[in-house]
Amino acid sequence: MEKELICVNCPMGCRLTAVIENDTVVSVSGNRCPKGKAYAETECIRPERILTTTVRIMGGIHRVLPVISERELPLDRIFEAMEVLRTVQVQAPVAVGDVVVPDILGTGVSIVAARSMEAV
Repeated sequence: MEKELICVNCPMGCRLTAVIENDTVVSVSGNRCPKGKAYAETECIRPERILTTTVRIMGGIHRVLPVISERELPLDRIFEAMEVLRTVQVQAPVAVGDVVVPDILGTGVSIVAARSMEAV
């Protein structure tokens, strides 16, 4: 099977063609750098995304705190992670980079504060 992709790892936006056999990428063409090959292999077999959202915060200058995953999560677990984060509430003050949820869903990825927030 062939899959057409556009690489998002650099501004070049290479049009990639990945050949997949038995759930394995056997070849990638169209990439102008090694990042394109790695992107196609991951995107075709186990896509991943950075998760950005907000959680509720008590005692802060705002009602919600922006958070981000410290690295990519498996794409098929994003909605499940969002369900967990919907129930999370933190207490101000919070510093950027503070861990809000360690090891979400047992993925080894922590959710961290994307900004600092003072207490009122």
